[in-house]
Amino acid sequence: MSNTPTTYSLKIDLELRQRAQSAFPNGVYGHMNAASLSPAHPQFFARAEGGRLWDVDGNEYIDFMCSYGTNLLGHHHPKVDEAARRQQAIADCTTGPSALMLELAETFNNKVAHADWTMFAKNGTDATTICVMTARAQTGRNTVVLATGAYHGANPWCTPAAKGVTEGEKANQITYTYNDVESLKQAVEQAGDDLAAVIVSPFKHDVFEDQEWPTDNFAKTARALCDQKGAALILDDVRCAFRFTTGSTWETIGVLPDLCAMSKSVANGYSLSVVTGNDKFRTGAGEIYVTGSFWFASVSFAASLATIEAIETEGAIDKMHSAGSLLRQGLEELAGSYGFHLRQTGPVQMPLVLFEDDPMWEKNNFFCAEAARRGVYLHPWHNMFVCAAHEERDIREALERIDGAFSALKKQFG
Repeated sequence: MSNTPTTYSLKIDLELRQRAQSAFPNGVYGHMNAASLSPAHPQFFARAEGGRLWDVDGNEYIDFMCSYGTNLLGHHHPKVDEAARRQQAIADCTTGPSALMLELAETFNNKVAHADWTMFAKNGTDATTICVMTARAQTGRNTVVLATGAYHGANPWCTPAAKGVTEGEKANQITYTYNDVESLKQAVEQAGDDLAAVIVSPFKHDVFEDQEWPTDNFAKTARALCDQKGAALILDDVRCAFRFTTGSTWETIGVLPDLCAMSKSVANGYSLSVVTGNDKFRTGAGEIYVTGSFWFASVSFAASLATIEAIETEGAIDKMHSAGSLLRQGLEELAGSYGFHLRQTGPVQMPLVLFEDDPMWEKNNFFCAEAARRGVYLHPWHNMFVCAAHEERDIREALERIDGAFSALKKQFG
């Protein structure tokens, strides 16, 4: 695809969007609603392969969202898909689980440093909710301390929206500022003897804001406060799991949670979420009632086992780091050559790219739209994802296309 978007069209996509306005309450809903993005970002896609995807109009994109992080190995990884197909031919959702459920739980218990037991569900929200319920059941307390602006899912207790949620469903929560140790201490002190849990993301990845890796002091203080109070340290690893290690992400900084919620990429695109916990919270986990008819389906268990094997045997974590580093360096050089200054924050595997002097994201929205017209799918305010299928040639091709987006940005903003 040329740097000049001479043939880019979303004609079919726009027709489908119009139909969607009637088919759904307000068009496509949730985080995949493209209405908040530029008109150049397609809503509907037809297929995907490796680190690329194609929309319904046939436009190809080098994909730096990877289905919002679910495709760590790339779309349609052959070994994962083959494992899923083999299991699908036998059974998936049945009256009880297959032995694969037990095998996968034992795999997590062996690989995740804090894990003495494991539970499975389908979505990240399921997993964070199970963690919170387990903490409350075990401690007999109610209050959960969480970071201001952090996203932990879409259930009433954690959804960022206010509509349809009662005050009671948001009760028993106290907020702190991520990486602010004194703020965290004050929140824990305010909770007093009612503290059930501190929930924390592996790093700050709030939308619209620079990402922050946790300081050692912050992470260790969170661990120490939970130990002192007999509360659970919950790691919301839904977005990050398996991108840094096949254990919980805070293992990389030497801090272990009591409970951990994982999802997104643990089965490389197949629907699965995971809760791991230590024996201090085994009783509480056994006392709560959580379930779902599809939670015990075996295809996702097969896919997850194959995903873990592929991550380890194919060096996927190192591949993502290398690709992300190359992308970050290339974006910095391109921006500088056109006189722009970027803020690239967070780990290179999960890049967030913002422009300096752009408080309303006008430059970023324009830039990402021009990148889309040239066949590179970037997000203007959400962290993105590099996958293990992004090879050096893919990153260099993406940068070549993005050069045209910077050129258009220069003409628009000077």
